Amino acid sequence: MKNYLVVGGGGFIAGHLIKKLLDTGAKVRAVDIKPSEFWFQRFEEVENFSLDMTDLNNCIKMTKDIDYVLNLACNMGGIGFIENNKAECMISVLINTHMLIACRKNNIKKYFFSSSACAYNTELQKNADIDGLREADAYPAMPEDGYGWEKLFSERMCRHFYEDYGLETRVARFHNIYGPLGTFDGGREKAPAALCRKVIEAKMSKKNSIDIWGDGNQTRSFLYIEDCVEAILKLFNSDFRDPINIGSEEKVSINQLVDIIENISGVKLKRNYQLDKPKGVNGRSSNNDLIKKVLQWDYNYSLKDGINKTYNWIDHMYNTKPNNDFIKFTRNNYS
Repeated sequence: MKNYLVVGGGGFIAGHLIKKLLDTGAKVRAVDIKPSEFWFQRFEEVENFSLDMTDLNNCIKMTKDIDYVLNLACNMGGIGFIENNKAECMISVLINTHMLIACRKNNIKKYFFSSSACAYNTELQKNADIDGLREADAYPAMPEDGYGWEKLFSERMCRHFYEDYGLETRVARFHNIYGPLGTFDGGREKAPAALCRKVIEAKMSKKNSIDIWGDGNQTRSFLYIEDCVEAILKLFNSDFRDPINIGSEEKVSINQLVDIIENISGVKLKRNYQLDKPKGVNGRSSNNDLIKKVLQWDYNYSLKDGINKTYNWIDHMYNTKPNNDFIKFTRNNYS
């Protein structure tokens, strides 16, 4: 039986990944800084630990008797959090640094690091009509300040730990992963969940408008969580060591994303464009040529289908558990 450690195990992507690992018969240990009762998904058959993984001693402890490590832990959120908490985002470099040291010490067979499309050169993302970003576009380096620099630096550390010590590393650059059982309020949520929430709240309160950060013309691509998990495991089980995109090529503007959500909800709302709010780069989407070639992977869920599932889950949370302590706690502390 393979023994996996999932770091950031209480988070959105990690929860779905752990479920998939359990379905394959793996033995899983999970660790997160959050108290385990407030993880997005928790499994009784998993060894669950609540520890600060910026601490090297905790990393060494958690990697003992483990074969494989999947690191999805970092201090991050939507564009509002990233732009206003650059130092906090960069401190996450300690997690990857100490995890790599611990993996070498405890002879881990393979290590996965979750990077981000924020690692790409921002000079290439000034136009909303940008073509999908290719892996080579990360250099010359000019990533998003704070969070993006942390991700790019950590990618290099993974590379050098393989070159210098022989530690097998895998690096994925995520492009806006979304879906049920994740953050949708509190300031750290990504655009799909935030906009679903805003439309649901407007519908419930009978308001006829929602707030949109920026002018709504900025473009992104969004990947549904089930496709993301499948791609992670394909990459992890492959022999490919370089950073690779895990994302969708279905580029849309924020206005088009709102159109999709309105069609699902059955409402049409006025849009209040907040031009003083963070909006990030003007254009960013994934080019999937490399992952199609080396892993024979492509996404299955259209944006419409994935948003439909996400909207229905958030709507369910609001309408069946309006006073849910889980929602309140994650909003105030860890969302």
